[in-house]
Order: sequence, then structure tokens, then C-alpha cells
Amino acid sequence: MLDRIGDANAVALVGLAGGVLLGLAARMGRFCTLGAIEDQLYAGDSRRLRMWALAIGTAVIGAALARAGGSFDPTETLYLSRVWSPLGSIIGGLLFGYGMAIAGNCGYGALARLGGGDLRGFIIVLVMGLSAYAVLSGPLAHARVWLFPVDDMAVAPQGFAESLGGATGLSPVAVALAIGGAILLLGLASREMLRSPGHVLWGIAVGLAVLSGWIGTWWVAHTGFDGERITTHSFSQPLGDTIFWLMTASGNTLSFSVGSVAGVLIGAFAGSLIKGHFRWEACEDPRELKRQMIGAALMGPGAVLAVGCSVGQGISAFSVLAWSAPLTFAAIYAGAALGLRQLISGFHTARG
Repeated sequence: MLDRIGDANAVALVGLAGGVLLGLAARMGRFCTLGAIEDQLYAGDSRRLRMWALAIGTAVIGAALARAGGSFDPTETLYLSRVWSPLGSIIGGLLFGYGMAIAGNCGYGALARLGGGDLRGFIIVLVMGLSAYAVLSGPLAHARVWLFPVDDMAVAPQGFAESLGGATGLSPVAVALAIGGAILLLGLASREMLRSPGHVLWGIAVGLAVLSGWIGTWWVAHTGFDGERITTHSFSQPLGDTIFWLMTASGNTLSFSVGSVAGVLIGAFAGSLIKGHFRWEACEDPRELKRQMIGAALMGPGAVLAVGCSVGQGISAFSVLAWSAPLTFAAIYAGAALGLRQLISGFHTARG
């Protein structure tokens, strides 16, 4: 098959399939990082946050089973092969979370809104993609590398399964299955969640979408001849990758990133039509546009420093039990909580 369509097109199709599922989950299952945090903090509803746990648990267990079956090796992924920078996780996560709250969406959520006709999502996607590239390989790249040195050749895998396995004598697969099972149970440990099968099913679907990226790109990388990167869904650098491809497609190849971004747009469009929610929208006033642009400009660099966004670190890195995932997600949560507080009540304390 790879002889016919080529490695690059194959990984793009893998990204497209998973992206469609993610787009459907956003529009039909209301899977959203910021929405989950806002529900938990201000409405006392933890169901969408528990969806996140179900997605992580599903992806962790699936990745472990794929590893046991010889169809995936998490140690070959960027999250485990690059030396972890705790400072990058903290600063990048805080920047991303705060920017997400100010903008009103993360990159994934903005794509989902754009697929439903909301042009505000286009502004966020554009600014976030460009700002990520400015820090990744643009004029701010040298400063980033100087402040946050990058080492892609870690001596040992930067993950919990390997470190705990070595400490306990258990296999990394057994450790991952135990952790994944515990996370799944945590997601289900709520009567409200058990009474809401839609939340359960869409949370699992997101985990399967992330897993499909790992297995699909691993197969292409080990079967093809072009050395494709083993990756899965994330929505920071891939937004910039897609913008770059749209400008240079005649002299460039497709990639997983382009397929993933396109898939989310297609899935979100289909989901909005099914739910009857598609409608054209735009910013209400210049202040809203300014806020969204500032938030998006913070999210791009934040995701680069943290080596992933709310999906990239919050699910994809979690799925291979990378050391960076819990701290980055906690920083994103804290940054988002700070941004939401500023938007909803300001920073002034009430006076008695």
C-alpha cells in the first residue's frame, strides 16, 4: 500500500481519520479543555473533566497493549526520547493555560469552533500557529534554545512506566496497564458520570483517536522507507505546519499534522450539521478580537516550551506516561483558572 500512496500520504490519512473523530467529539460530545475546567470550577460539574480521564486511561491502556503486541514502542516517541525540562513544562503550561482562558479556546477547540462556522476560531488558529513557529524556528528560536536547551537524546526513557518498572521489577507494560486502569476508574468514579453514557463514550473515543495516531504512524515508520516521524495528535506546531503546507504545497508533502488539522475541521463541520448547530459567527467587538489574539499569541509559545498543548501533553504525552504530562497539565489548569478568574471576577478581592 505504501508503494502506491507514499509514506507521507499514509500518515496524513492516519491523522485525518483520528482528526475526524476528535472533531466529532468536540461538537457532539462537547469535549473541550477549557469547558471542562470552567464546568468544574464554576458549575461544580466534573463530568467533562472526567471525560479527560477516560480519554487518558483508554489511550494508556491501548498503548500498553499495542506495545505488548509489538505494534508500538513508546520509547521511540518525542515525549520519552527528549530530556524533560520541568521549567519548560511549568512556564509553558502556565502561558498556554492563561492564553487559552483569555482566547476562549485552545487550538483544538478553535478548530472545532471554526468547523462549526465560528470565524473567531480562524483568528485563534492563525495567530497560534504563527506564534508557535516564531518560537520554534523563527526569530525567537535562538532565545528559546538558549533559555530552554533541547536534548533529543535522553540516556533513559523519560517516562513513568520505564522508571517504575525498573524500580519494582515489573514490566513497563504491566505498570502502564495498572496506571491506565486506575485513571479509567477515576474517570468513572461518579454517579453523574455513570448516568451520562454520552460523556463516557466520547471520552473513550478521544483516547482511541490518540491511540490510532501512535499505531498508524509507528507502522508507517517501520514499514516504509521515508523515515516518517512517530507521532499523534497535538494542536500547536501542527497549526503552523498546516499554514506552511497551504503556502508551499506544490513543493512540499503532506504530513500527519495536516491530516489531523483537516480531520478536526471535517469532523467538527459534520458534527455541527448533525446537531443543527452550524452557523456563521464573528467577533462582537474589537476588545474581544484583541483578547483572542493575545491569548492565541501566548498559547503558541507556551505549547512549544511545554512540548505540547492541552491535547499534546494532556492526552498524547499522558498516553505514553511521560514525566512531563502531569506537571504540564497541572500548569495548564492553573493558568486557565487564573485567566478565567480574571475574565469572570477580576483580580480585585471583595471588601466587607
